[in-house]
Amino acid sequence: MTTTTTPQQPAAAGAAPGPGKLPRISYFGYAAGDMANNLAFTTATMFLLVYYTDVAGISAAAAGTLFLVARIFDAFTDVWAGRVVDKTYTRRWGKFRPFILFGAFPLLALTFATFHVPQIGESGMLLYAYVTYIALGLAYTFVNIPYGSLAAAMTQVPAERAKLASARTIGAAVTGGFLGIFVAPMLTADRDLQQVFTNVTLLFVVVGCALYFFTFMTAKERVERDVEHVSMRQSLANLKGNKPLLMLCVSTLLLLTGMITSSTASIYFLRDVFQSLHLYPVVAGSQLVLMLVVAPFVPKVVRRFGKRSAYIAGGVIGATGSTIAFLAPTVWIALAGNILGMFGILFVSIVIWALEADTVEYGEWKTGVRTEGTTYAIFSFTRKAGQALGGALGAYALAVGGYVAGAEVQSTAAEWGIRAAAGLIPALLTLAAALVMLAYPLTDDLHARIVAEIKDRRAAAGDRASHDPHTSTAALATEDPQPPFAGTDTK
Repeated sequence: MTTTTTPQQPAAAGAAPGPGKLPRISYFGYAAGDMANNLAFTTATMFLLVYYTDVAGISAAAAGTLFLVARIFDAFTDVWAGRVVDKTYTRRWGKFRPFILFGAFPLLALTFATFHVPQIGESGMLLYAYVTYIALGLAYTFVNIPYGSLAAAMTQVPAERAKLASARTIGAAVTGGFLGIFVAPMLTADRDLQQVFTNVTLLFVVVGCALYFFTFMTAKERVERDVEHVSMRQSLANLKGNKPLLMLCVSTLLLLTGMITSSTASIYFLRDVFQSLHLYPVVAGSQLVLMLVVAPFVPKVVRRFGKRSAYIAGGVIGATGSTIAFLAPTVWIALAGNILGMFGILFVSIVIWALEADTVEYGEWKTGVRTEGTTYAIFSFTRKAGQALGGALGAYALAVGGYVAGAEVQSTAAEWGIRAAAGLIPALLTLAAALVMLAYPLTDDLHARIVAEIKDRRAAAGDRASHDPHTSTAALATEDPQPPFAGTDTK
C-alpha cells in the first residue's frame, strides 16, 4: 500500500509553527471558511421563512413543507457528496480545497437567487422556491462537506483541533452577529424588504468569494493518508461499527432540530410576542461577545473535564435557558434566558467539531483507511436532517398557532405557537441531545491511545524514516502541544 503525503507548506512570516503546530494563519483561514459558509447557511436559517411569508407571500404551512422536503433531499445528497469527495484527489491542491475554490461562486449566487422569488402566480412561486432552495442546499453540500472534512486532514494533534474548532465557531458567530446586528433590524413593515435582501445577498457574493479564497490559500492538508481514492467498500467498512459516530449523529440530530427551530422563530419571538424587534441586535451582539470571550476558554474546560462532559453540561445549560425564554413574562427575562441558553450551546457548538474529527481516527483504527469525506458526510446528513425537521417544526408551530403574516397584533394562540418554537421545543430537544451523550464511548484518553496505535501501525509497516513530522502530525499526537488561543490548552 502506497503512502501519500501532502507536501508541507511554508509558514507565514512571523508565524513559524513549532513541532505539531499549525501556522497561525491556518486558524484564521479556517475561520474565514465558516464565515463564508454562514453567509449562505445562517442567512437562510434566520431570514428565509420571513422572506417567504412576508415578501414572497408563501404561507407558513407551505414554507414548512418546503423546508422539510428540500432539507431531507439535501441530507441524502450529503452521502453521495461524501463519496465524491473521498474518490477525489489532486496532487497539486489535495483532496478538499478544490471543492472550496470552485464551489464558492455557485453557492453564493444561488443564495442571491433563493431570495428573489418572482411574482409568477402561487404555483409558479412555490415551484421556483423549491428549485432554488434545493439547488442552494446541493451547492452548500459540495462546499461544506470538504470544508468540514478539512480539519481532520489538517492535523491530528488534539489541541490543534481544538483551535480549529474554536476558530470555525468564532467565524460562524461573526457572520451571525453581523446578520443580527445589521440586517435583522431592517426587516420592518415600512421598508422595501425585497430591496433589503437584494442588497445584502449581492454583498455576500463578493465578500463570500473573497473569504473562501483566503481559506483555500491558507488551510493546507497535512495528515498523511495510505489511500488516495477510497472505494465504496472501504467507506462502508470504515463506517460499520463506528459507534462513536452513530451516537454523535443521534445527539446532533436532536440538537440541530432544536437550534434551527429556535433560530427560525427568533425574529417572530421578538417582533410579534414582545413587539421588540429593535432588541434583536442585543441578542446578536450578546452571542458574538459570548463567543469571543468564552471560546478561548472552552479548550481549558475540555482539558479539565473532557469533551463529552463539556458537551453534556453545555446541553443542560442550553435547555435551561430555552425553558426560561419560553415562560418569560417580559422581554428582558426572555433575553436573559436566551443569553444563558447561548452560553451552554456555545460549549456544544465548539466541542462537536472536535468530536466529529475524533471519529475519523476511530474508523481508521478499525479499518486502516481514512475516510474524512464519507465520515463527515454521514455526520452532515444528520445535521441536515435536523435542519429539515427544525425548519419545518418552526413553521408548523406558527401555522398551528394561527400566525397571520403582516398582522400588527397576533392572537394569543399564535403567540404561544411562536413561544413553543422559540423556547419549549428547543429546550426538550437540547436536553435529549445531552442525555444521549451519556453513552458516548470515545473518551479523550481512548482517542489518544487510538492515535498512538495508528502511529505504531505505520511504523511497523515501514513508513519512511525520513518523514517530516511537520507534514504529518500523527506522530506528535500524544505530545503536549502549545495551547490554543489566548493561553489555553486541551487534550
